[in-house]
Amino acid sequence: MITKLKEILKDLDYELIKGNLDINIKDVKDNSKKVQEGDLFIAIVGTEVDSHNYIPNAIENGAKVIVIEKDVEIPEDVTVIKVKSSRKALAKISAAYFDFPAKKLTTIGITGTCGKTSTSYIIKAIVEKAGFKSGIIGTIGAMIGDKKIETHNTTPNAHETQKLFYDMAEQGCKYVVMEVSSQGLKMDRVAGIEFDYGIFTNISMDHIGPNEHEDYADYIYCKSLLFTQCKTGIINIDSEKYKEVIKNHTCKIIKYGIESEDADIKAGNIKFVAENNFLGEQFDVIGEMNETFRIDIPGKFSVYNALCAITVAHLLGIDAKSMKEALETIKVNGRMELASSNSTYKLIIDYAHNKDEITNLMEAISDYKPKRIISITGAGGNRAKKRRYDLGEVCGKWSSLTILTNDNLRFEEMEAIHNDIIVGLNKSNGNYMIIKDRKEAIRYAVENAQEGDMILLLGKGHENYLDIKGVKYPWSEKQAVIEVEQELKEKMHKKSSNKKTIVIKPKKKGLYK
Repeated sequence: MITKLKEILKDLDYELIKGNLDINIKDVKDNSKKVQEGDLFIAIVGTEVDSHNYIPNAIENGAKVIVIEKDVEIPEDVTVIKVKSSRKALAKISAAYFDFPAKKLTTIGITGTCGKTSTSYIIKAIVEKAGFKSGIIGTIGAMIGDKKIETHNTTPNAHETQKLFYDMAEQGCKYVVMEVSSQGLKMDRVAGIEFDYGIFTNISMDHIGPNEHEDYADYIYCKSLLFTQCKTGIINIDSEKYKEVIKNHTCKIIKYGIESEDADIKAGNIKFVAENNFLGEQFDVIGEMNETFRIDIPGKFSVYNALCAITVAHLLGIDAKSMKEALETIKVNGRMELASSNSTYKLIIDYAHNKDEITNLMEAISDYKPKRIISITGAGGNRAKKRRYDLGEVCGKWSSLTILTNDNLRFEEMEAIHNDIIVGLNKSNGNYMIIKDRKEAIRYAVENAQEGDMILLLGKGHENYLDIKGVKYPWSEKQAVIEVEQELKEKMHKKSSNKKTIVIKPKKKGLYK
């Protein structure tokens, strides 16, 4: 790590307000509570909090350098540096502090409304099957090889991102796959990083509202920023608005798809395969390469995700054998995850919680001709009501029964959230019932399943908590399913054991006519 202040600021446009640049710093912080003796503190104007107000706290905790973007009075004996954007300064200073770790890795950034997480894990599986250690940063958290690291955002803040890159390089990773959210791009969390590969999966109306994006145009624009800071762009040409996303691109463009004839690499001859513990697709890839693949994740959109990963792997020079082996064994936690499969039903856990994600999921499941679709869902509190209306309408359209239950209520009441979902359910004349306890909702669906049913457990996916009134209660979808099935098995066994055995003695020969 580089600790000399003058070296850290070398590529930054700044004004020295006062103090000395010929000093060493211990670390870089943007939270005054975490500042320790000798740190550099960057004051950022946030959407809710302006940390310029906490500069005195940072100095009290030992900060020796303060970076500001607006004029404030700082009488203490510290070095003060002014920049135009504290967010960009945090990104550039953090990169310099960790000695530009992104340059020591092959960096793959993925943006899109849906498919970022699944695609990133498929790429990770392929490169590791080929024998290369990799890292991942995204919605589920970060991983360095097999080691899991908790993160707070899909795209962590700039300092956290650079620290992860540094640790990955130090621990021998060759590749890093990173979900780059529109918010991450908007908030300059990846400013200054030139990705080797930038990926666009798709885009649709989402993340529009207070503290997110003011409108669809802003959402598209923020997504497009990735293609001004990567060397090669890998684009789903079948996605609506892809031309707007790459309008200002400065990179080479490679196109993949299923429908468009203009794709450089294309998937076709798709077959939906449902076997014992395999629920996925077989498909041919033509164009840049010609091979047949199978992926053990259901849905046509899984073919898109796999095709994207195959395109990346092909550009990286990875052999088809490694790709095939990875695709046939890949499981993504909470993403179209087949959690249970038996002769009566299949139960799938998925993070889907908006209109497009749930529609994609329903369409995918319908390709396997289930007898019924049973959906178990809630919706997040303190989020746009339209998302709940849409959720209800889509579930009502596709499901034989929707079971409304608990989710991340945050600071809303469950009844109010359910009432909004019911508006959508009524619009599509969907059958529904309410079981407030999420585990009991799972129990009802499993206990009353009919042969050929698909049970969809929606909304929580990989998350390991239920957020209620500011408290995160431990929760695991997969564990809940395991417990329910085990409890029902024990109940059936107990019921069977309690039955009285009636011995019928055979009648003597000659008594039958």
